[in-house]
Amino acid sequence: MDLQQMRYVVAIAEEKNFTRAAERCFVVQSSLSHQIKALEHELGVMLFARSSRRVELTAAGQAFLVQARASLAAAERAVSEAAAADGQIRGTLTVGVIPTVTAIDVPAVLGQFHRCHPEVRIRLRGGGSDEFMTAIGAGDMDVAILGLPDSTPPIRVSTRILAKQSLVAVVSAEHRLAGRRRLRLEELSNEVFVDFPEGTPGRVPSDHAFQAAGVHREVAFEAVSTDLIIGLVKQGLVVSLLAPAVIPDGSDDLCMIPLIEGPTRVEYLAWSSFNPTSAAQAFLESLPLPTHPISQVGFQSP
Repeated sequence: MDLQQMRYVVAIAEEKNFTRAAERCFVVQSSLSHQIKALEHELGVMLFARSSRRVELTAAGQAFLVQARASLAAAERAVSEAAAADGQIRGTLTVGVIPTVTAIDVPAVLGQFHRCHPEVRIRLRGGGSDEFMTAIGAGDMDVAILGLPDSTPPIRVSTRILAKQSLVAVVSAEHRLAGRRRLRLEELSNEVFVDFPEGTPGRVPSDHAFQAAGVHREVAFEAVSTDLIIGLVKQGLVVSLLAPAVIPDGSDDLCMIPLIEGPTRVEYLAWSSFNPTSAAQAFLESLPLPTHPISQVGFQSP
């Protein structure tokens, strides 16, 4: 058994197709199939159930896949750490980014890092703060940008505060409240809202603020994209609470109104301080020093 055979197993499991797996691995399909058959013969088990239309992992294949991924990650780590000892930064950097990030110019930061460390493969993942914290804790992600309520600090990760933002009410320019200089949450009780899905970190600050004020609100629209949220507000269908930085410049058809005792959102840079890779360390060192001190209050050893 060798690492290449493990890579083939991972590729087939993810592509669910021998032809696509062969293309991904830059080999002809007959060679890939031969290697899988040889591996199954060596192990004495079938890794894949095959038909002319379907390819699925067997129970043995599922068990093998977990360890194959771990072995490939360990091998890659060994190569990158050996290179780092000689002053070279290699390996993979996996970065998680929430859709509402405003504190960092992500493309510019990743571009600069790539120019400084061209041998590092960068992987960018979109998603939510909760799943990123879980992925970092499990060793499946190196760093992530999180957005959380001020009252809910990150857990199981080390963090650096990037920005604290007071959310504002966002309404269409023709909304009846558009001319107001400030609003209380009570004044929005009869409005229809658009917000992020219930229970997600992007939604929690607003939900907590309304609950604390004893004000009911109707969230009839849910979306994960800020562009969609802003588009719905522009159409006069709904109002929303957002960080001012996510509103595009020159949005004359929108109005942002400060809130009295409104919700606060905090953006964090998060990572694991438990044996970070050389690529992760280099990325953290490449970022400008924060205005706020680095905080590891939320970190818990596994």
